[in-house]
Amino acid sequence: MTIRNTTQYDLPAIMDIIHYAQRYLASLKIDQWQDGYPNEAQILNDIFNKESFVLLDEANQIIATFMFTTSKEPTYDTIDGKWLTHNQTKYGVIHRIAVAENCTNKGVAKFIIAHCEQELKKQNISSMRIDTHQDNLGMQHILKSLGYIYCGIITLTSGALRLAFEKQL
Repeated sequence: MTIRNTTQYDLPAIMDIIHYAQRYLASLKIDQWQDGYPNEAQILNDIFNKESFVLLDEANQIIATFMFTTSKEPTYDTIDGKWLTHNQTKYGVIHRIAVAENCTNKGVAKFIIAHCEQELKKQNISSMRIDTHQDNLGMQHILKSLGYIYCGIITLTSGALRLAFEKQL
């Protein structure tokens, strides 16, 4: 599998994956991503900022999409709890992981997270932060299995609450 920066030409494939993820979450009675987020404008903004990535299979087909950055995440400034590295200014952040329908439950999200952790290590950044919906037990399981520690609750700009996790690398 290969990871590369997203281009605008990837947008239809990415949106297909995101729409599948939205339907999948809805089928599990999880209201995450049920309000039109993430939309094309958000993905285009990620592409513009060079923070959008795709995962390609052996046939060079897009099988997953995600946002990864080392820019500060404003919603992480306030947490009902405490970050492991609460005084650290640099950390990695992953948002919007979505996997194609035929690739779910095959370790794709773990592969993406591990890749991002390696990128942080190359940059001498020693922490990754991720948040997820309280009902998204699948992502919580993945994070815990990879050594992420629950740190508390953050509030999104929409007012929605998310469980916040961090891992020291």
